[in-house]
Amino acid sequence: MKKFKVGDQVLITAGKDKGRKGEIIKVWPDNRVTVKGVNLYKKHLKPRENRPGSIVEIERPLPPSKIMVLDKNGQPTRVGFKVTKTGKYRISKKTGEQL
Repeated sequence: MKKFKVGDQVLITAGKDKGRKGEIIKVWPDNRVTVKGVNLYKKHLKPRENRPGSIVEIERPLPPSKIMVLDKNGQPTRVGFKVTKTGKYRISKKTGEQL
């Protein structure tokens, strides 16, 4: 089980977008995450048969050390795990509530 899931609301804690909030749209196998509207870079596309050349903005992935999950109260928190007989689930380290 990973600490981050698609759809989680996160706070950016470092880098050029520090302080911004967003939603995770993709989790990569090496735990990097792509956040909607954050860490934008421009990509130049060459012209092809069916489209002209252009410059588009794309979201690049962020390492897990630069983000914190927001709990139900909207506060940034670290993620922990709790194992019970029924299964394993993520908890907020700050409040102890299930995420």
